[in-house]
Amino acid sequence: MDDKQRIMQIIEEKKEEFIEAADHIWATPETRFAVKESVQQHYKVLEKEGFDIQKGVSHMDYAYIASWGSGKPVIGITAEYDALGGLSQQADVPEPKPVVAGGNGQGCGHNILGTGALAAAVGIKTFMEEKGLKGTIKLFGCPAEESGYGKAFMARDGVFDGLDAALTWHPMDYTQVWANSSLAVIQAYYDFTGVPAHAAAAPELGRSALDAAELMNVGVQFLREHMIDPARVHYAFMDAGGESANVVQSHARLYYFVRAPKMGQAKDIWDRVTKIAKGAAMMTETEVTMEMDSACANYIPNHPLSIAMDKNLDIVGPLQLTDEEMEYERKLADTVEGAGSRLLDRAQANFPDLPADEVKKMAESSMMLKKFPLHFDDSAGISTDVGDVSWNAPTAQFNGGFEPQGTSPHSWQWVSNGKSSVAHKGLLMAGKTIALTAYDALTDPDLVKAAKEDFDKAMDGGHYESIIPDDVMPR
Repeated sequence: MDDKQRIMQIIEEKKEEFIEAADHIWATPETRFAVKESVQQHYKVLEKEGFDIQKGVSHMDYAYIASWGSGKPVIGITAEYDALGGLSQQADVPEPKPVVAGGNGQGCGHNILGTGALAAAVGIKTFMEEKGLKGTIKLFGCPAEESGYGKAFMARDGVFDGLDAALTWHPMDYTQVWANSSLAVIQAYYDFTGVPAHAAAAPELGRSALDAAELMNVGVQFLREHMIDPARVHYAFMDAGGESANVVQSHARLYYFVRAPKMGQAKDIWDRVTKIAKGAAMMTETEVTMEMDSACANYIPNHPLSIAMDKNLDIVGPLQLTDEEMEYERKLADTVEGAGSRLLDRAQANFPDLPADEVKKMAESSMMLKKFPLHFDDSAGISTDVGDVSWNAPTAQFNGGFEPQGTSPHSWQWVSNGKSSVAHKGLLMAGKTIALTAYDALTDPDLVKAAKEDFDKAMDGGHYESIIPDDVMPR
C-alpha cells in the first residue's frame, strides 16, 4: 500500500468519530461567533487525537488553533462550523419543514465542512506519526464565516503568519477546485438619530431618522449607475424607528454590505456610501454614526497548490453512491423548479468535448458526480473570509459536490441533506483530498517552493493590510 492509500485508509478507519461530530453540529446549529456547542465537537476529537489546542483565538471565545508536529513545512487547514439563521429544517424531508419556526439551520453545510477539515488534520497527523514524518499541522477553527468573517479577524492578528500552505474546501452541488477569485466585502451599520415629535400636532419640531435612512437608500440607488459592473451593494433595515406612524421617528438603523472584486475597490465604494449617509443626515438635520461590523478580502488561488489538489481529487475519485442514495437526492433536486437549462448550460461549458447525449444525462442527474475541470480565471460572485487567508499564505480550496444538483447554498434543501449518508461520504471525500494535498506539501519541497513563488507573484510587491480597525472586535 502506498502512502496516499494509507492516508485514505486512516480516514476511513476513523470515520465514525467525524460523522458523529458532524451530525451533532447539524443538530445544534449556531450562528456567527456564538458557536459554543459546535466547537466542542471539534475539541472532543482533537483532544482524543493528541493535538495541542489553543482556545479563544483573536478575541473569539470559540476560535482555536490545534497543532501537531514541529518544524517546517507548516501546513494550515481551516474549518468552519457556523450555521444560518431562519433555515431550520428537518433532515431527510423533501419539503420545507422547520424543526423550530424561524430557527437556525446548517444551510451551507458547515457541519460537514468543518468535520471534513477535521478529518484531514487527523488523517495526515496520524500518518506523520506512523512514518516519523517531519513538519507541522495546524487546524484553525474559524467561527462566523457567513457574515462575521472570523478568519479576517484572525488574519488581522497574524494568526496565519508563517504558513507554507493553507488548505480548505466547501460543500457544493458539483466538485471542482476553486480556481477563481471572490468578492471583497465590507459590512457596516449606519445609525441615524433625530428628534421625536407628534407627527400631526407638531411635525415641525421633529427631525426624522427614518427620513434620513430612506434618503440614504435613495442616494445609494443613484450611486449604482456609477459603480464598476461587478460591484454589489446590499442593505437591510435593522431598525425603522418603531411602529407608530403618528410619531416622527427619532432613530433608525441600516446594515450595509459593499462588495467588489478587490478590497481597494470595495473601500472606495464604501467611502462614497458613507458620504451619502452624511448627506442624508445633513438634509434631515439628524445625526449619523457609522459602525463597522466586519470585512473580508478577495480570494487569491495559488496555482501550484490548486493543481496538486485537483490531482488528488482524481485519486480520491467521485462519490460512490447507491441507487437508493441517488433516488434520495432526486427527491431534493426535484424541488428546484426551472433548473434544467441552467444545469445543461453548466455541463456543456465544463465538458464541451463530450457527446451531447452524455452531457444531457449528466445535467439531468440528481447528482453531478463527474469532477469539473480545473480552470483559472478572475471571475468572482460570492465572498469568503478564506480570501484573508490567501493574502497571508499560499492557499488552495475546492468545492465538494455532495449536495443535490441544482440546489443552492443557503437553502432548506442543504439542511435536509446535511445528515444523509451522501453528506457523510462528501465529508470523507473532502478529508482525504485535503490530507493528500497536505502530504504533497510535506514531502515535496519543490511544491512548497513553487507555491511560494506563485504567492509572491500574485502579491506583486504588496502585502496584506486588514481594513478592519484594531478597535473593532468580533461580536
